[in-house]
Amino acid sequence: MQNRTFVESFVKKRLGLFGLLGVLVIVSLGLLAPLISAYPKGYGTEILLPPSEKFWFGTDGLGLDLFAQVVWGARTSLYVSFVAVMVAAVIGIPAGLISGYKKGLLGSLIDGIIDIFLTLPVLPLMIVIAAVVGSSITNVAVVIGLLAWPSLARVTRNSTLKVSELQFIEAARCVGISPRMILFKHILLNIAGPVLVNLTLVMATAVLSESGLSFLGLGDPTTWSWGTILKKAWDAGAVIDTPNPWWWWFFTSSFIMIYVICFNLLGSGINDALNPKTRD
Repeated sequence: MQNRTFVESFVKKRLGLFGLLGVLVIVSLGLLAPLISAYPKGYGTEILLPPSEKFWFGTDGLGLDLFAQVVWGARTSLYVSFVAVMVAAVIGIPAGLISGYKKGLLGSLIDGIIDIFLTLPVLPLMIVIAAVVGSSITNVAVVIGLLAWPSLARVTRNSTLKVSELQFIEAARCVGISPRMILFKHILLNIAGPVLVNLTLVMATAVLSESGLSFLGLGDPTTWSWGTILKKAWDAGAVIDTPNPWWWWFFTSSFIMIYVICFNLLGSGINDALNPKTRD
């Protein structure tokens, strides 16, 4: 019944549906990349051609198809997002649950660690760590996840504090249900809304972070990503030269923007559908 209520409420949120549609399109591009276009490599003879029927997004300074680069870049962006979300969830959700449920030394200690991580300058720290551990795409994704978990932990903790004071949680304690079962079955299910919304924000932030690191030269140079495409365009002067091949950076930038907007709209739609105040 609750699942049906959520679906019915979500369907009424047009912006949320638009976000879901955009996410599904980008996910399809990433998963079906080998079927959509061949992996761009080597050199081509048709250099800096504008968008046409043959090359939908034009070609770059090496004569490579930009549409193929964007499609394979979507695959990389999805990989980074999912790895970062998994890392952030594995650390942030248990940390938030425990710090919100436990009132003693353990809860205070975890809460203090969360506060410390939230005060760290994320971008400079991300640049330093990425430069130290290496520029493989997996390393970049893990670094992003390690720096994204505190916000997820804070949201989880605040929601846990509210739910843990409700009568059904007290009743669960009285009948002898283990704290582990209370945390991961009763409390987590009841705070799924804010947690899911924060996870969608991590998905969007991960792409922005990876694109920024790749643009700064800290990404994986052997893998196509949207940030790598923008870096190559910038290094070739395609962004600031006049006249410039605008298509080299325009479509990639648009996909980054669409990706972020769609995940934010999806998160907003999920939140509205789960929130009793905005459900109807």
